[in-house]
Amino acid sequence: MTQTSPLRHSIYSRIVLLAILSAASITFALWVLADATIARSNRLAQQRAVDVDLAGLVDIYASNGLPELVERIEDRAALEPRSGGSSHYLLTGRQGRHLAGDLTRWPRLRAELSEAGDIEIAPHHSAFARATQLGPQLRLLVAHETPALDALRRQVSLVFLAGGILAVAAVALAGWLAARRLATRIERLNIAFRNPDDRALDALTRQSGHEDEIGELTRHSANALARLRRLAAAHRETSDHVAHEIRTPLMHLDNRLVKTLAASPDPEMARGIASARDEIRAIIRMLESLLDIAASEARRGDRHGLAPVDLSALVCRLGELYADSAEETGHRLVVQIAPRVIVNGEEMALTRLVTNLLDNAFKFVPPGGTITLALSPGPRLIVRDDGPGVPKGQREHIFEKFARAGHSPHGDGGGAGLGLALCRAIAQRHHLEITLVDTPRGACFAVTPETKP
Repeated sequence: MTQTSPLRHSIYSRIVLLAILSAASITFALWVLADATIARSNRLAQQRAVDVDLAGLVDIYASNGLPELVERIEDRAALEPRSGGSSHYLLTGRQGRHLAGDLTRWPRLRAELSEAGDIEIAPHHSAFARATQLGPQLRLLVAHETPALDALRRQVSLVFLAGGILAVAAVALAGWLAARRLATRIERLNIAFRNPDDRALDALTRQSGHEDEIGELTRHSANALARLRRLAAAHRETSDHVAHEIRTPLMHLDNRLVKTLAASPDPEMARGIASARDEIRAIIRMLESLLDIAASEARRGDRHGLAPVDLSALVCRLGELYADSAEETGHRLVVQIAPRVIVNGEEMALTRLVTNLLDNAFKFVPPGGTITLALSPGPRLIVRDDGPGVPKGQREHIFEKFARAGHSPHGDGGGAGLGLALCRAIAQRHHLEITLVDTPRGACFAVTPETKP
């Protein structure tokens, strides 16, 4: 029996997962952007602070001269910064002589070009600095250390982490609820297609009131399934009527031949009439087989009318029945039946399936041959013989209508070639498949569950 597909295997779960990944990715991208913005803003603020500090010192030098500049530099170098970013200064005179500031070595910055950049204050400790030329032999350097932003960046990261978790949780919850609702509506469609009975069609009709794409699809599906059911019913009715109209005159003709045979003592005429009666009965059997095939194919996938069947008991009864026939025909029948193999199906149709396979084996296996009937859980039904087998050129078409596997050693012509076609139709009706298994000798037919979804 087909089970409802888990939500995690549906397309909706993939959409929800994509939405979750998108929300997480967007949150991560925003965090990266915020972190980069904080770093860039801090860098710009640091550059502006250095430029402002440098411009103030230049104004002091221009207004009050070198002594005042030296005094102010020493005062500023001695201050403890409140923001955590220390300021550093260096004023050099003729031949690089140190005049003021806490720095002792001039970095690789060209004062005449007012170059700016990062300099090393101590090992693994840097600052942003700008140099300027105050006079022919007078150079000034101002450097500010980068304020500690680790705490701020950690706080921002925690905020984005919490917000991202909430956003992902909200997207996951909303997506899961929406996906579950959509999956339920789609599953009703699948149920109706798997088993288009009145109950499933009524459920579709009630669901078709939604004014969206799935509601429109549901309406079209309900109308199409109802139309197909009407067509199938009309087809069965017409087939039954045609079969009745053909079978009735054939039976009347057979009765007239019986009366003629009783009234005519001529042996030659009696043989001709008996042959004609055999042909009539063959036509009737062929007609009934064709109708059975058409009915089984029309109801393929339709679970209406299926019920639990003890396949072990059914096959066991048929094995006992054919064991008596095997003694009369000179065959050896081996029966291997596992107990309590239960399937959902129609008992009469499954009986027809097994008897057709056994009849086919007894028909083509010469007297003295062995036929094996085996059933194991799964279910897996095997009918195997050690007869002539199926010619390689006919194996691909063995289950088609009017296909014959060869000539019967009993001289009956092998039938109309509908037995295996009917077996395949009955198997498909029960979500089973019948295959011809390659064996070194004889033929082996296996009936197993369908492998197709």
